[in-house]
Amino acid sequence: MANRFLPYHEPGIVEILIIVSFFFFLSLAKWVSAKIFQAGIIGQIAVGIIYGVPLADILERNWQETFLALGYVGLILIIFEGGLGARVDLLKQNFTLSMVGATTGVCFPIGLSYLLLYLGFGYGPVETFIIGAALSATSLGTTFAVISSASSSISLSQTRVGSVLVSAAVIDDVVGLVMLSVIGDLGKLSGETNVNLGWLIGRPIVASIAMAILTPIVTKWVFAPFFRKFVEHHFARFDHISNIILMTLVLAAFISIAGFTGTSVLFGAFLAGVFLTYLPSKRPEGPFVVMSREEGEREADKSPTFIHTFEKYLLGPQEYLMEPLFFSSIGFAIPFLQLWTGERIWRGVVYTLLMAFAKCIVGIWIPIWQVVARCKPCHRKEIRVQQLNQGLPKRNEGWKDRDEEQTEQGERRSWNRVWLAAVLLGSAMVERGEIGLLIIEIGHNETPYVSDEGFITGVWAILLNTIIGPVIVGLLVRFHAKKNRGGGVGTTGFFFVRS
Repeated sequence: MANRFLPYHEPGIVEILIIVSFFFFLSLAKWVSAKIFQAGIIGQIAVGIIYGVPLADILERNWQETFLALGYVGLILIIFEGGLGARVDLLKQNFTLSMVGATTGVCFPIGLSYLLLYLGFGYGPVETFIIGAALSATSLGTTFAVISSASSSISLSQTRVGSVLVSAAVIDDVVGLVMLSVIGDLGKLSGETNVNLGWLIGRPIVASIAMAILTPIVTKWVFAPFFRKFVEHHFARFDHISNIILMTLVLAAFISIAGFTGTSVLFGAFLAGVFLTYLPSKRPEGPFVVMSREEGEREADKSPTFIHTFEKYLLGPQEYLMEPLFFSSIGFAIPFLQLWTGERIWRGVVYTLLMAFAKCIVGIWIPIWQVVARCKPCHRKEIRVQQLNQGLPKRNEGWKDRDEEQTEQGERRSWNRVWLAAVLLGSAMVERGEIGLLIIEIGHNETPYVSDEGFITGVWAILLNTIIGPVIVGLLVRFHAKKNRGGGVGTTGFFFVRS
């Protein structure tokens, strides 16, 4: 009779040293690359390449698969934290701008891919679409990691540009997962005639739209009133324990619904965070309305917020274990040795630059939006009211020249902020990361359309864009935080006009 247990044995010293060195170098590489490139994820991806299959293959294959699964849980936690910290009011205010930006971020990469790959390099039309679809994705995990790393100097998540970035990245991720579902079944279409193409394409689209619409409606009219009336006041008795139980149940429910209905599990994680943020009462006497985590833990009638509970119990494991495993698992999936031939290098670099431009162009909508907003009469009236509230006197002949000079200086500063917001948004949309690799690997391994050369060209662009985007954002945030240290214009306002 077979033993129904796993025999316990002491791991070998070599195995222990490999594990210890792997996690040590993950932390060291993050620190070094953060100092040099202002993007710690670059070092973690490099460690994954070295320790994984692409280069030295030091880790055993089953370890790499385990770390990949744990890393994906880390990705879910990163996005869940982003949902918990998202400002719902800014998400609603900037939804139209986010939709326009996300549409641009999907259409431009695919369109420019046809221009270069199909017309220039001679790749097939379906192959070009698959590669372009991979490069149309925006890495949600990297986006939230960039926002988190910037938060020490700039509260990026509380700005309009941060809100637009999060919304556009989420929309791009959903579109990318829809295309992933379609691409994954293209092999079936080539061998079968009874595949329902309409349902194949429509299912993830319908599921995503349904979750996006139903979640706020059901939350506002069903769950929030029920929670505030019957549940909320009991949470103060148990503080973090009740919070962590509810957070686990809600996150598990949302990612399960998303997974079984055919949409993105990551989208479900983001909605779970937003759902929890909306539940508690916003009244000053509400148990979740506290100035700090310590107040929620100390006062008998108060409770720490969900983000406080996340910071106390989950932020440490996420930051030092799950997140490094996620970015190292991206390194596991990069065919590093196959990248280095002359033709593959120059094609990959050219395609990288084109794809970086295709995402950076998303930022142009911010100055366009600003021009449209300034043309509205209500906007001009609001500016005049602000001037009166600040005690600015009415203009007369003696002050006319000085008044005009001050107005011009204020206008220049305002436009500087707008263009900085545009550069920041475009740069933060550049990284492709896990979704891009997933799409192109499925297209290469599970369909007959993507050739080895097309696969390598796409991987070059995904890898370099995932490095370029965070580096530019990190340098931009660091430069302007240092520039505004000690006074002047607030650093948060520097990246967009605050609501």
